[in-house]
Amino acid sequence: MRKFHFISSALIFILAILTISADVVETKDGARLTGKLIQIDGTSVVLETVYAGTVKIKQSEVTSVATDTEANIRLISGTVLHGMIAGTGSGALVISGPDGSLHTSVDRILATWRSEAKDPLLIALERTWAYEATVDIVGKTGNSEQLSSGLTFRATLNGPLDKLQFYSAYDRQVIEGQKSADQFKAGADYQNSFSGRYSWYLRDELGFDRVKLIEFSNIAAVGLGYDVIKKPKHTLTARIGFAHRFESYNFDPVYYAELIDPQRVGGPVEDHDAAKRLATKENVDDAGLDIGLNHTLELKEFSVVNRLSYTPTFADYTDYHIEHESFLEMPLHNPMWKLRMGVTNEYISKPAQERRRLDTTYFTRLVLNWK
Repeated sequence: MRKFHFISSALIFILAILTISADVVETKDGARLTGKLIQIDGTSVVLETVYAGTVKIKQSEVTSVATDTEANIRLISGTVLHGMIAGTGSGALVISGPDGSLHTSVDRILATWRSEAKDPLLIALERTWAYEATVDIVGKTGNSEQLSSGLTFRATLNGPLDKLQFYSAYDRQVIEGQKSADQFKAGADYQNSFSGRYSWYLRDELGFDRVKLIEFSNIAAVGLGYDVIKKPKHTLTARIGFAHRFESYNFDPVYYAELIDPQRVGGPVEDHDAAKRLATKENVDDAGLDIGLNHTLELKEFSVVNRLSYTPTFADYTDYHIEHESFLEMPLHNPMWKLRMGVTNEYISKPAQERRRLDTTYFTRLVLNWK
């Protein structure tokens, strides 16, 4: 019996200690919530409770906050105080610390953070890296044979006013022993928002496309951007700038064989170097324009991304590239993994010998994101 009374007393004592040491949040509808105050961020009050987990309450609905430990508090005026918060009713608060007391109200608190934590304003100014990798492999055997593989990687350094991206992608398809795709590209893109909606950018992309006979390509561009839409989860940026486009081409082996064929009508081309030149598109090495659109929309259940670029040359405006990508991305059960479904289009107005102008690829990819 004494043992039972001892345990009961200990439990009551522990519960009393927990109740005394709890932070308290009171709301306009009369609710009184106890727990550990995680933060106030200017729009909501976040409280960690034993009975309901983490609770987020609209700051406009809170009438009183009381804490039992000291924290840092930033007011709308920019003043930062270190101390404890006590409620006096009707939304009035008193912040008490080593430097004295200050009377304020719930709606004038812009941010709070624990003594050992970092200032959220400084965290917002930090640059952070984010990474993503995708892979898709499709194979088929039987009446026909097909093997397709695609790999992409992107690393993004995000800052409050700028963004740096490094990316690479490789796509290969073999159908009945014939390559229908063999393409690689890698690049870097830097954007700096120097004034409101205005930004400047610098980008460079290189690669090859063996099916289109492109031995090596490079596009370097610099220009200005304007955010037509600039919201935390919805952006549309238009770009225009100057570019330099370089492309070197391999000769078409099929057409080359036809040119040197002894049975060729009109006779074979005896000079094999001349035959290679005839079977090769002339290299492109010209300045031009760089025009683009980048669109991102993040919703609760999925996000949408659209990218479009148009790069004509000054020497010949009818010689241009258009690249387009649109995809829908949905998070899986583990937020690090996502499912991406979309389409890419690549249009070359003046392709190499006997090559089509437009390539369209439909894809479904598994995406891994990490930081």
